[in-house]
Amino acid sequence: MKLIIVESPTKARTLTKFLGNKEYRIEATMGHIRDLPKADLGVDVDHDFAPSYVIPKDRQKRVGELKELAKKAESIILATDPDREGEAIAFHAAEVLKSKSHQRIVFHEITLHAIKEAITHPREIDLKLVDAQQARRVLDRLVGYKLSPLLWQKLSRRWLSAGRVQSVAVRLIVEREREIEKFVKEEFWTIEGMFTGINASLVSKDGSKYEKTLTFDLFDGKYTTTSSAISNQLSAISIINDLQAPFVVSAVDKKEIRRSPPPPYTTSTLQQDAGRRLGFSAKKIMQLAQKLYEEGIITYHRTDSVNLSEKFLTESRDFIAVTYGKQYLPERPHRYHTKSKLAQEAHEAIRPTDVGMTNEKFPLPNQELNRDHHRLYNLIWTRGTASQAREAIFDSTTIRITSSNGYLFEIQGSVIKFDGYLKILGREANGEIELPQVTVGATLTLERAIPTQHFTTPPPRYSEAALVKALEEKDIGRPSTYAPIISTIQERLYVEKENKKLIPTDLGVTVTDFLVRYFPDILGLPFTAQMENEFDRIALGAKEWQPVIRDFYTPFAAALEKTYETAEKVNMPVEVLEEKCPDCSNPLVVRTGRYGKFIACSTFPTCKYSRQLVEKIDKKCPRCSADIVVKKSRKRGKTFYGCSNWPKCDFAAWKKEDIK
Repeated sequence: MKLIIVESPTKARTLTKFLGNKEYRIEATMGHIRDLPKADLGVDVDHDFAPSYVIPKDRQKRVGELKELAKKAESIILATDPDREGEAIAFHAAEVLKSKSHQRIVFHEITLHAIKEAITHPREIDLKLVDAQQARRVLDRLVGYKLSPLLWQKLSRRWLSAGRVQSVAVRLIVEREREIEKFVKEEFWTIEGMFTGINASLVSKDGSKYEKTLTFDLFDGKYTTTSSAISNQLSAISIINDLQAPFVVSAVDKKEIRRSPPPPYTTSTLQQDAGRRLGFSAKKIMQLAQKLYEEGIITYHRTDSVNLSEKFLTESRDFIAVTYGKQYLPERPHRYHTKSKLAQEAHEAIRPTDVGMTNEKFPLPNQELNRDHHRLYNLIWTRGTASQAREAIFDSTTIRITSSNGYLFEIQGSVIKFDGYLKILGREANGEIELPQVTVGATLTLERAIPTQHFTTPPPRYSEAALVKALEEKDIGRPSTYAPIISTIQERLYVEKENKKLIPTDLGVTVTDFLVRYFPDILGLPFTAQMENEFDRIALGAKEWQPVIRDFYTPFAAALEKTYETAEKVNMPVEVLEEKCPDCSNPLVVRTGRYGKFIACSTFPTCKYSRQLVEKIDKKCPRCSADIVVKKSRKRGKTFYGCSNWPKCDFAAWKKEDIK
């Protein structure tokens, strides 16, 4: 019997479907079977940062079972995930099982072809990848276990935590909130001219711009606050009164635009797109993708590569030719290249393992797969398949209309000549404005000029999708870490989510300000990005991991010691209530604790009075008219809104807008 070791029971079950259980026995480690201890640092800073690994209590029984199986096995095959984390699990499994005879296999999709190919070409454990994972684990442990006690002492909260990447993520959210707070909106006006069959916008007079394109993209997180030169209503009316006929078509510019299909998904782009289009959190997206991967339906979901296998290129081209017609097939496959970084594991992009499993053929909702799995798969299938279709072709037209005294109106529109990849991906967000046929020199009648008031807008708060994009652009963390980071900063009460936007709490602002003041380098974006590049160099074998940690730890330890000596205690902000303490008559305040906000006496610890904070919203229960209060779910701590008259009334809603 050959023993194959994987991480999860679902993956083990899927592999068993392909390999059977006669020649192979497939067992799961249930995650990491060795890790740094929870109770202490577990890193010997005086002896080259040697980690002290232990078997967690909840894994000890499983390890015992695997050891017994290993003794009876003819050979051991380590088939954990094809990334640094998976390589580390394989390494620790080999160490714990004391396996001298083992093989390491990797596959990026759980299909019969991929598994057989992997078994035919085993390799050794890649110790460079193990070192890179170990370096990240040790560094994060040093930051977390050294900074957190400092926060406990200086901020008088023994449950606070800091993290090398999580604290930078909170900093981004805090800084965005401050940009919003200091933003001063400005009024501006635009003018639309309604001509015969055409509505065109006034853009300039004699070269001076009246209208600028306002970039306000919640998805990309980009924005501008520039306004048009028309600053008030009087100016707008003055311009309208100044318009003089005739109005002549001064230009008709036509050009053909070819748009290539977007590349298949990476972890980051999947999180962004699914977050934006399906409304899923980053954590949920990764959980759904994990299940799809382990069921053998998609390729490995933790990747920043846009590469596609030759097998998929051939199969997708055949599928497109048969399903949509040869006119949708480009002469050659589209090959995408990952942006240059120091190290990328040899992954594929996220794609369907079987291009023939269309939306209609996806397994019906069952015990393993539900509607959300289906919706995420549909995104992955359409994006992956569309990446191999022909480009879309548009006719783009710009019409300019000039008044006799120099005012210029302009309208742009486009028409799809050939839909290409949009046949598969869909035409969402590709709306076209079809313009009437006009010729240069034609005279048009201005039926009406409409002035419209606008105000410049502040930068948008981050959604989870926008934060993922910002983290990736700034090289903070890695795509596989984004979901747990975003979950952690909410669980630590540093950030709250409101209407799908991330808002820093007073606690998050206070902790961020303290860390930025005393550890500006560690919370600096360049430093955090540099560390990711160092991990990549370790994975390439270009650097040893211990010197990288030493270069970080030496100045960090000095800053830590200095901060303990010089930093004063920080008074956490509290909201003072008009209500008096029933025990001592001093004012009551709202404090933040490990499990959220609560009401306590302002003289604590002298007076220990406290009670739960019931946070009401400005809506009434639609069933019994009682107050609606903010609650948190027991399992995941997710915010929802419920009737204050519970358990007599069990009304609840996830969103405020659902309460009518």
